[in-house]
Amino acid sequence: MMQPDIASTQRKGKTFSRNKKLSLKIDMTPMVDLGFLLITFFVFTTTISSPTVTDLFMPDEHLIKNPSTLADRDALTFLLDGDDKLYYYEGNWEKAKNTNRIFKTSYSVRTGLGMVIRNKQKSLDQDNNFPEGRKGLMLLIKPLSAAAYRNVIDALDEAMINEVKKYAI
Repeated sequence: MMQPDIASTQRKGKTFSRNKKLSLKIDMTPMVDLGFLLITFFVFTTTISSPTVTDLFMPDEHLIKNPSTLADRDALTFLLDGDDKLYYYEGNWEKAKNTNRIFKTSYSVRTGLGMVIRNKQKSLDQDNNFPEGRKGLMLLIKPLSAAAYRNVIDALDEAMINEVKKYAI
């Protein structure tokens, strides 16, 4: 028995025993259809959060004959001015103006508007003469003609965050 010559089975570095490679085609159409069906299902079944709207009730100026009185200790007034300027005073305007008790603050939650509201609520809670406590706070928001609408919304947001029950614009 004669053994075949290795050189005769190879030509130029290639072997005759080649593995045929089959081209594999995967049809992705059903997978794409399934993906779109899932996306459609989740879009229709999820509830999209809608923006909440704050109810704002403005009294008619002509119907108010005798405005109700408000105790000075319960009143906290914010004056909103242009260029993001914000002033506040407690109690009556005339008393605050005569005693130089009108202060400037900012719209900052920690050091500005939010802190002023929280400090006023804290002082009302500590005053044992009035059982209403922080719920008795009346926040008066007075935007001046130069104030931006965004500033009014920021003041209302801060009232909501600090759970001020009574406020007026």
